[in-house]
Amino acid sequence: MVVSAPATVHLDLLAPLSGVLVPLASVPDPAFARKLVGDGVSIDPTSSELLAPVAGTVSQLHRARHAVAITSAEGVEILLHIGLDTVALKGEGFTAKVALGDRVAAGQVLIAFDPVILGRKARCLLTEMVIPDGAQVRSMVPASGLVVAGQTLALRLELGEAAAEPSAAGDGTVKSGMLVVPAGSGLHARPAAILAAAARGFQATIRLLRDGSEVNAKSVLAILGFEVQPGDELQVQATGADAQEAVAALARLLAEGCGDAPGQAAAAPAVPSAPPATREPAVAKAVATDPGELAGTPASPGLAAGRVFQYRPEALKVLETGKDAAQERSFLEAALQDAGLQLESIKARIRASADPTRVQILSAHQELLADPELKAAACEGIAAGQSAAFAWQAAFTGGAARLAGLESPLLRERAHDLRDVGHRVLVLLTGSTGAGPEPPKDSILVAEALTPSEAAQLDRTKVLGLCTTTGGPTGHVAILARALGIPAVVGIDEAALAIPGHALVVLDGSRGILLRDLSAPALAEVQAQIGRQTGIRAQEREAAQKPAVTRDGFALEVAANIRSAQEAREAVAAGAQGIGLLRSEFLFLNRETAPTEDEQAAEYSAVARILGPDRKLVIRTLDVGGDKPLAYLPLPAEANPFLGLRGVRVSLERPDLFRSQLRAILRAAPLGDLHIMFPMVSTLEELLAAKAILAEEAKALDRSAKVGVMIEVPSAVLIADALAREVDFFSIGTNDLTQYCMAMDRGHPRLARQADALHPGVLQLIGLTVASAHKHGRWVGVCGGLASDVLALPALLGLGVDELSVSVPAIGAIKARLARLDKAACAPLAQELLHLSTAAQVRERLAALVQ
Repeated sequence: MVVSAPATVHLDLLAPLSGVLVPLASVPDPAFARKLVGDGVSIDPTSSELLAPVAGTVSQLHRARHAVAITSAEGVEILLHIGLDTVALKGEGFTAKVALGDRVAAGQVLIAFDPVILGRKARCLLTEMVIPDGAQVRSMVPASGLVVAGQTLALRLELGEAAAEPSAAGDGTVKSGMLVVPAGSGLHARPAAILAAAARGFQATIRLLRDGSEVNAKSVLAILGFEVQPGDELQVQATGADAQEAVAALARLLAEGCGDAPGQAAAAPAVPSAPPATREPAVAKAVATDPGELAGTPASPGLAAGRVFQYRPEALKVLETGKDAAQERSFLEAALQDAGLQLESIKARIRASADPTRVQILSAHQELLADPELKAAACEGIAAGQSAAFAWQAAFTGGAARLAGLESPLLRERAHDLRDVGHRVLVLLTGSTGAGPEPPKDSILVAEALTPSEAAQLDRTKVLGLCTTTGGPTGHVAILARALGIPAVVGIDEAALAIPGHALVVLDGSRGILLRDLSAPALAEVQAQIGRQTGIRAQEREAAQKPAVTRDGFALEVAANIRSAQEAREAVAAGAQGIGLLRSEFLFLNRETAPTEDEQAAEYSAVARILGPDRKLVIRTLDVGGDKPLAYLPLPAEANPFLGLRGVRVSLERPDLFRSQLRAILRAAPLGDLHIMFPMVSTLEELLAAKAILAEEAKALDRSAKVGVMIEVPSAVLIADALAREVDFFSIGTNDLTQYCMAMDRGHPRLARQADALHPGVLQLIGLTVASAHKHGRWVGVCGGLASDVLALPALLGLGVDELSVSVPAIGAIKARLARLDKAACAPLAQELLHLSTAAQVRERLAALVQ
């Protein structure tokens, strides 16, 4: 990349009207006075013909003919706006002398207007000449006093020459040399998200340039819409104090492919989101067996009986034509600000209920709300005469449609979130409530669809269950229903929308069925089942506070998987005997720079203090790569990221980050029973290299901690005997172990259901791991999803597992189930399961044992 100072280019703009120049700050309209529309000058006119201030092309001509824009040969767009609130005249008193796309000379008449009509009907005759996008403008020098239309200089612009190479000037414009997007890659999904996140770390305005087109480099939506393909030539342009640093950093990212794999559109950073209804994964949908049954897809287990509440949000009335553009812009600004405050207020209420899942979803919405490209798209519509509501609706629906058509499932799913956050702003712009009536107590909510924010605000004391005709089991509504602990069915038969309100129905979230028109005996049986479930849950809450012991006296440690100090408090309150997995990567995700050593040490120490010296704390070192990229840690292009730099391999590749994290963890060691665990270990060499670095940092700090590894790949199982000689414990990650054992991506829409951790092959691997560990006196835990599965408990107990690290809500159920089992009887059962042929057979055998 060549860096040189840009040549200074001046662009002189003639007065478009005769009159008196007035500072923009004096204009009685906040959008112009605060320079929200752009910077420039205003004129109190004495003439009635608007002239072109410079030669160029008519790039905008409002349908009300009160505003026009000229784009000069240098690419600078100049917006001319006659009067204030003149859009309301709908063209009365204005005569356009040019058409969109016309080339005009400086001083040529653009619009003629009747000053008598405008003087009588317009709020003000002040006419603004502003530069909406000042990316090329280094400085502006306005004139003052009286000006003559087409003769007097009104505004001098100093530009960075369009073809100039990067400049190191303090606040100037810097542009990279030509950059070729690496072969086999392109700016899709993950690379777009990484590039945008990196750009947002700089104050400068940053654009991507290609063949005369440009987009905002800080907007994921804009970059995706640019459709950059392998081999395309791009330039990075930045304007601002840190422009030089921004261009250098983004040029380097682009040259490296932004972490994308050749020929692959990789996933964007994982943010909880719901897929659009038209792109749902293939999942098992229930089949109705009775005329009174309506079938859907199970989303959240459980049984509920209640009265139907048909949820119908208020229909929004959106007018296409707006008022004055400046006023419409101010409406949009206010709505965006209010929407952000609403989301923050909802998050504050939800935090009080200790529900991190809902908080994370709303944080993702705030990220979308702040996307600069959405606002820019809406402002373009406003400039064309649309109302703020109409322009915003077009902007977010268009963005959602583009996301829904992307290759990456994770970014496709964000289309639903974009529609949700867009609707929130639209409600504010239309002055509507945007919601239907509040559901009464004991409701079964039925809706065509629920937005994530609507689902996040459901009152579980009133809503006993919910079902929607759209959505899937991986969407936000399903996730939130599970977090709320209420039964849910998605993709239900549309006949559910015709069920009369207040009709008595039963929702079976486990089977994916809505039952109506039940006979009195059938309803009585359902009520009895619900009563039994309520009793079981009460037993589980009681069991959660007791020791985890089998009926024949075997103690199995039940710990929790957490991400933060707040979740550590929740886990202890729920009966966790320790923390079997602190996912440290959550300190590293959704930010633009790595957490400092002090930041990490503060979080780890906070968790250690909550647990005290008597509860074990296992901290897993940074586990990223594959489906968890970091914006500030672009990984090299890989044909298959899940088989490349993941887990401990990333730490060994970046020893600076690794050492910083190890020091932070070790600083918490005196506060509790600390264990350090390395993820995705597949070779003995990886373990020894990680241990060597840990030993150096431990010696420097005079601290110590127990060491363990995650067993997540078959090779680790097969060398478990050698690994056990080097560590204090194993923890089995059944999610990854299953997908690597069966060569089935656990997120694949068609294969995920077959990637079952109760497959006999996976159970064999668990058994081999336990045998190798126990041979050397090491304990073995299970921290993957199988640990929280009550059905799997007899198998894990029989295979000799010493600890289960489970999700916090599962602690009570696991302890209660454990108290009904005999360890002695589970050992022969486990051997029996190992000799079965399919996961279905294993599940059938275990289901027969459920008491």
